[in-house]
This record gives sequence, structure tokens and C-alpha cells, in this order.
Amino acid sequence: MTNLATCYVGVDVGLTASKAAAFDTEGREVGVVHARTPRTSVTAHRHDVDMTGLAGTVVSLLGDLAGKLAADGYAPAGIGVAAHGNGLYPVDASLRPVGPAIASSDSRAQHIVDAIEPQAARRLAAETGSIPWAAQPSVLLRWMHDADPEAYAATRWALSCKDWVTSQLTGVPSADYSDASAFGMVALDTREYTPTALELVGLPAGDLDRFPPLRESGQVVAGLSARVAELTGLPEGLPVIAGCMDCVAATLGAGGRAPGDVTIIVGTWAINGVVVPAATPAPEVTLSALMPDSGTMLAMEVAPTSAANLDWLSTASVPHRATTGVPAADLLAETATVAPGADGLLFLPFVNGAPEHPAASGTFLGISAVHRRGHLTRAVIEGVAQYHRVQLDRVLASGADVGDRPWRLAGGGARSEVWAQIFADVLGRPVRRQLTSELGARGVASLLPAALGHSDVPWSVSDTDDLCVRPGPAREAYVRQAEVFDRCLAGMSAAWSEVERYRTAGFEPAPTGR
Repeated sequence: MTNLATCYVGVDVGLTASKAAAFDTEGREVGVVHARTPRTSVTAHRHDVDMTGLAGTVVSLLGDLAGKLAADGYAPAGIGVAAHGNGLYPVDASLRPVGPAIASSDSRAQHIVDAIEPQAARRLAAETGSIPWAAQPSVLLRWMHDADPEAYAATRWALSCKDWVTSQLTGVPSADYSDASAFGMVALDTREYTPTALELVGLPAGDLDRFPPLRESGQVVAGLSARVAELTGLPEGLPVIAGCMDCVAATLGAGGRAPGDVTIIVGTWAINGVVVPAATPAPEVTLSALMPDSGTMLAMEVAPTSAANLDWLSTASVPHRATTGVPAADLLAETATVAPGADGLLFLPFVNGAPEHPAASGTFLGISAVHRRGHLTRAVIEGVAQYHRVQLDRVLASGADVGDRPWRLAGGGARSEVWAQIFADVLGRPVRRQLTSELGARGVASLLPAALGHSDVPWSVSDTDDLCVRPGPAREAYVRQAEVFDRCLAGMSAAWSEVERYRTAGFEPAPTGR
């Protein structure tokens, strides 16, 4: 019998797409499969996830991947899962959903956050490195307490997305430090759950028992269950580790490990993180997530304000009943013929809102008769880059020490030469493109060799100079655009609030229970 080569499987569950990928012992991708992440319903503020459908999607992906690997002569040694942090995936004592999950882009509970006193919010940030915001599990648990008390009472485990998936693979509830710290629920000095996040929203400290015991990201939770083994063709008992938040996984996949490393991820969410020492006082950022290296954490400004805007334009550019949009690559190709600044067209990239701008919506400013689809696309990707700049400026002002190495650029912005150049010009910094397609899956899979006792040498990434993009002649134009962008952003609050009142009064159903 031919010996099979060892590989490691990473699963990355995003808000729009889910992936399962395998990597050889050197970290090279040897197989990948994709599927859309199922949703139950999405309105401007309510983003539900079909938990059963999501688990089924991941199991199906693992089955497809297992077949590919077997045909190519590979044997998986273990599985790790990464997924969006925050949100709420509530289950009963038998690990059955008590209703649809709530995604991290949801803002239905904003009124609960608005009622938190600023001094109390600062106390949470000082203790955990993360501020209160609408999609935190503690906030959503309070929303459930008020809106659906039966589901609240039935919830035995308040899981994250990746913990839900891991529980369905193993039959064991688990949690890891990266997710839980990004929830604002882990005290950085004790590395234990803190009741502060619950106290801020009026929940009893006893609700901490709803959160599973904390594990290191690379710690083995359990083996693959017999049921999932039968469905996928993977071996029963295959080790499954606790995994990590997708922001951390993608940063690891891009090679961001050393203190001072800056990683920019242009995905559904904008991820702007710097690796800093895991200590208090934490940098004053929106959230901080503990890294698998217990001495460091990722200080981040994040928002659903990145490539999701280009995805929206892709679908908005086709007839109403079309099932597919214009390929993003085609839209980006058009922008190469449009001058920097898109002939005076600006775009504020909030088609999915943003935690710091609760009423915000996607907004074009300056549209005129000269503008065509290429101008719209150019304005969208420039607006995305400008808001990444806004968030990175906050990270830099937070007290985080940043190294002088080129910043790592990953996701859609890295794969497009035009967009990568826009990022370098907007940021005024060299950016190094990371072209690995499945960074989240690679990052979580990279934890498996050490977890299984195979190797403790980190997988390398490509740091060649030909992938480094430096600011060019358009830098000055983007400095001027940044000034206008910031002034427009500062002046939009009243208009967005008016539109929000109009939209909710005329088009959205009144909120009810779950």
C-alpha cells in the first residue's frame, strides 16, 4: 500500500463564504473547496445565520475535500476551524440550536450599547482590551433575555461561530482565548473570564457559566465524531483543535506574528491589526484578541466596511433577478482606465454599516453625468482604502508600537495590482501583498503541527521584494482626497440618521422576537 503524505486541514467560515483547505507539512496549499455560507434572513440591522445549514455546509465541504485528498495521496492529520468572532450561536445542553444564530455584522442590539455609561465602557476596555459594541455575545445575550426569554432560558452554551462548528464536528463544547478575548470577556491580567461585560448590560455574573471553558487555540478538543466521520469519509477520532478567531487566523496565515507586525485584511470585514504585547494597559482600540503565542495579542480596528462593498457593486450591476453578479476581476479591470480620484466621485463604504457609525449606509457623493461603472468601481475601492486608513490611524494613535517593516496586505486588495497600489498611495506606506488565497484556513491549520507534536517551526510566507508595492505618483492626490473624505464622513451623521428613520418607518418590519 502506498504511503499517504501528511496534510493539515483548516476550515474558515466567513459571513459570505465558507472554505475548507489542506496544507502540506511546509504550509503549501494542496486542496481547497468553497461554498456560500447559508443565511436565514438579512435586513439592515438583523443578520441571522442558519446554524444547522452552516454545520451541514462545513461537513459537506470536509467530505468533498476528503475525497480530493485521498485521490491525490494525502492523509489529514487534524482539523482546525476559524470563523468570524463575536455574534452569538446559542445552543441547549444537547448542542442543538435554540434559534438562528446572530452574525457579527448584526446591529439589532445597538440600543443596549448606547445605554452603557462611557466610564463603564472604558473600564471594560482597560480590563479586556475590547470596547462594548452591538454584536458582542454579552450584548446579544441581553437582547435575547429581553426579546426572546424562552430562548435565553434554553441556552446552555453561548458559542462563537467556530465553536459551534467545532462542537458539531466533535460533540464537545469549547472556546479559545482569541475569540473570548475579542468578545471583551477575558481579563488580560488573569486570563480568565470576567463578569464585567455581563454587568455592563445588566446580566448576572452566573451567565459566565454559559461560556465553555477556555482552551489554547492549538489545544485538541476531541476527535472527529463517528457521525461526521461517516458523512465525510474522514477517520473517526481525527484530532480537532480549539481553533481561533478568523482575524487571528488570517494574520497568522499572512505571517503576522512578531510584535509590531501590521496586517491589513481586505475581506468582508476590514481587519487592521498590529501584534502587541499581551498586557495591560491595552492599546485603546475596538478589540484585542489573544494570539496563540500567549505573550502577544492582536490589537485591531475592524468593521464590515471592506471588500463587501465591491461584492455589493458586483450584484448591483446586473438585472434585478440575475443570480450572479459581474465578476469582481472584471470590475477591477475597468478601474485601470480611470484616473485616481474617479473624476471627483467619493464613496463612503458602509453598505453593511459600521459599529462606530450605527446609522451609516453606503453613500456616493459627487455623482455626475460623466461617471460610468468604472468610476463607480474606482470610487468604491478608493473609499474602502480610505476607511482602512481611518482605522489604521486609530491603531497608530492607540499607543501600539508599529515596526518599520512593510505592512502586510491580504485579501481582495492584495490580489488586485490596481487596488494594492491604491492602498500604498492612500496609506503612504509600502505594503507587501500576501497572495495565498486561503489565509484564514492556512493560519488555523498552521497550529496543527505543534498541537500534534509534529513540528514547532512556523510556516514561512513569501516576503519577496517583487510583492512589495510602494507609494507612487498618485500619493499627493490621495492625501487631498483623504482630507475631503474625512470632512464628508464627519458631516454625514445627520443625513444618515434621517435616511435610517425613513427606511425603518417605511420599509422594514417592526422588530419582534427571534
